[in-house]
Amino acid sequence: MEHLSSDMEHHQNQEQQQIQWRRDKVQELGSKGYSQREISQILQVGLATVNRDLSYLRSQAKASFKKYIDERLPEEYEKCLVGLTAITREAWNTAANTEDKREKIQALSLAKECYSMKLELLTNATVVDDAIRFVSQKSIEKAELTSSNNEDDKEAKESIMGCYIMFWKNINAKRKIAR
Repeated sequence: MEHLSSDMEHHQNQEQQQIQWRRDKVQELGSKGYSQREISQILQVGLATVNRDLSYLRSQAKASFKKYIDERLPEEYEKCLVGLTAITREAWNTAANTEDKREKIQALSLAKECYSMKLELLTNATVVDDAIRFVSQKSIEKAELTSSNNEDDKEAKESIMGCYIMFWKNINAKRKIAR
């Protein structure tokens, strides 16, 4: 009985590896510009299988991106701000405690650069925050739209597309102002 269980686990593991290999190939071929139909022909699998794999890959990418935004990005952002603050402090200490004019100018230049970098981080954080807020709001609106009838869906989708365009124009305008 134990041998049978071990064989089943081995078979399931092998099947999972094959699925993962196929999904990796679907992603690779898709990134090279192949259509879903071409991918299904190359891999000799059904179009529905390719569609399912792409759907799975999109959901994985979305989850990975969300995790990065929720967990990793704030941590890295904070590290950068703390590091820039420490460098700025040291630059000011060096500028205040040196008699060498060249060293003083270099320290002040470093402090100035740190301020610029912090400003850039802060303005980009606003852009990232706006993007997260915008996408969240549109997700809620999209969920609400799903429950409406089909005639309204087309108009709503066009409206959402217009909002996305306006959003990106707003982002670009903020970036130009920050520079």
